Amino acid sequence: MEKEEIKEDVVEEVVEVEVAVDKEKEYLDRLARLQAEFDNFAKRTEKETRENLVNANAGLVLEMLKVLDNFELSLKHNEDEGVKLIYDELVMILEKQGLKAIDATGKFNPNLHEALVQEEGEEAGVILEEIQKGYMFNDRLLRASKVKISKVAEKN
Repeated sequence: MEKEEIKEDVVEEVVEVEVAVDKEKEYLDRLARLQAEFDNFAKRTEKETRENLVNANAGLVLEMLKVLDNFELSLKHNEDEGVKLIYDELVMILEKQGLKAIDATGKFNPNLHEALVQEEGEEAGVILEEIQKGYMFNDRLLRASKVKISKVAEKN
């Protein structure tokens, strides 16, 4: 009987060890998942914080575009050197903050340009005139360029 009792005790201990090993694996798996979730959370939070810092001034810069537009309008109608110097300094400050004018030449791009007027031309979708400058702010569209584009006349 002693041998049978010893066998039963050994079997019970082996079962207990297997259960403990399974629990250990489960706990390690949980720990690995939690660490991965935490790492993802930390990366996402860091990215959001960086984006918030970079784009914190977007609202202010958007408001400043009205001033920039007025300076450009003023410079079209007079060549005051003082106004030109102030305009250039304002542009330089805004560019340091991440503002960049959108190129409004060549083909129309609906992601960057807003077509206000269409005029007949030889080729469709060519920008003929920039009505209002558009701007990117830290590689994001702040204001689309308002443009006049060409369209091909329909043949009857």
